[in-house]
Amino acid sequence: MATPHLSSALPVPAVPAAYPMAKPGYGKRSTPGQQPRTRDDFALLPTRERYVAGFVDHLPDGAEMSIKQLAKQLPLYGQQAISTALNALSVAGHLRRVRCAVGAGDETRWAFRTFWSRTARDNEWWNTYLATETAARTAAPAEPPAAPVPPAVTPAPVAVPQQRTAPEAAPAPAPATAPTNPSAPAAPTAPPAAPSRAYLALAELGRKDIRLTLSADDCAALEALATEWLDRGVGIDYLTSALTAGLPAQVDCPPRFVRRRLTDKIPPHLPTAPRPSPSTGSGTGSGAPAPRLLMECTDCGRPGRPEALPDGLCRPCRAAHSGSDQATPDPTEVAAVKARMANLRDLLKTP
Repeated sequence: MATPHLSSALPVPAVPAAYPMAKPGYGKRSTPGQQPRTRDDFALLPTRERYVAGFVDHLPDGAEMSIKQLAKQLPLYGQQAISTALNALSVAGHLRRVRCAVGAGDETRWAFRTFWSRTARDNEWWNTYLATETAARTAAPAEPPAAPVPPAVTPAPVAVPQQRTAPEAAPAPAPATAPTNPSAPAAPTAPPAAPSRAYLALAELGRKDIRLTLSADDCAALEALATEWLDRGVGIDYLTSALTAGLPAQVDCPPRFVRRRLTDKIPPHLPTAPRPSPSTGSGTGSGAPAPRLLMECTDCGRPGRPEALPDGLCRPCRAAHSGSDQATPDPTEVAAVKARMANLRDLLKTP
């Protein structure tokens, strides 16, 4: 998190109307759940970092976020100063740089995004957010807007001379309908719907263990509870094993016993489909590969998992950043060291 620096901040420069936007799939992307913009934003940051953060916060989504472009728009600081400021903003929890694999087959490429949060976030929040599907969809390049369809031009009406038309013929009489035969056989009715998987599983309990034999009415009454088990991702074998395991020697009321187990032992929600992999796709049958988010070091761009890049920096860059952020020595200590060194020089000059 940020360290308090109660220093006067420079006014945030206005974002030019012609600020360059990045290519689709690149540039800035704002995270959800940010606090409203106030005058005290980034008040705990040093002057340079607060100046850069205020400018980046006012940039629209999709804006170019390269160090070279930021340094061109902020003439007070060069590229090295902008790079150091972005590293400090990453440590403070305001930004993370990621890359996302888009495309399929030989057309796969990396699209780079810079996630920005006006509200400072800790590492746990960033790791959770980057692991969600929302962040993957946000990092994916947006589809180009469809070209507007020009409105259809209605041709002007053309004057046509009046034509002589033949008199309309009288409508033909409607054909007589054949009288219905009351003795004719009625149309066949639709066959009854097939029983559900939950109903069949309950009906099979009596064959698995005679102590849990249920009637048709019992199966219909308990079908909703068993369906809720199947909706949570469990299979028929799991449901049957949970209901028949550890039965007492005698079950006086099988419907009541099964209802109690269906209520008390309901499992947690489980995924019903296999987890998608980057090579096989999202598992939805669309065939498109799932977006893969890969975080990278804010300073050197080294890729890695979010857990391996705390504060958005790799280990070497984090060590260098920590070394550069060491507190300046106390002036009294500096004066004491200088006095001691001067005393030693005087002693050496003494014959």
